[in-house]
Amino acid sequence: MSNENVPITIKVLDKEFRIACPESEQASLMASANYLSDKMREVRDTGKVIGMDRIAVMTALNLAHELLQSKSEQADFTDNFGHRLELLQDKIDTALNNSKQMEL
Repeated sequence: MSNENVPITIKVLDKEFRIACPESEQASLMASANYLSDKMREVRDTGKVIGMDRIAVMTALNLAHELLQSKSEQADFTDNFGHRLELLQDKIDTALNNSKQMEL
């Protein structure tokens, strides 16, 4: 596969769009389009949002919220993981120091 842009047709909420995309990223683009279409369908099917533009904006806001929430959770996990590593390192240091003292 090359990285040359080739036209690909995607379908989002029953509407077709032609987009230029590197061949190597076509599968990813199709998966993204399907995911977006599913999310837009969820918003549309609530019946609370009418009009393609409003559905698109609400979906974009929902996806942005999910992304930011995921990033926050990942940062919390990383911080917690770092703290746990520090505690483990302290335990190892203590065990090694105790072992050295016992050898003396």
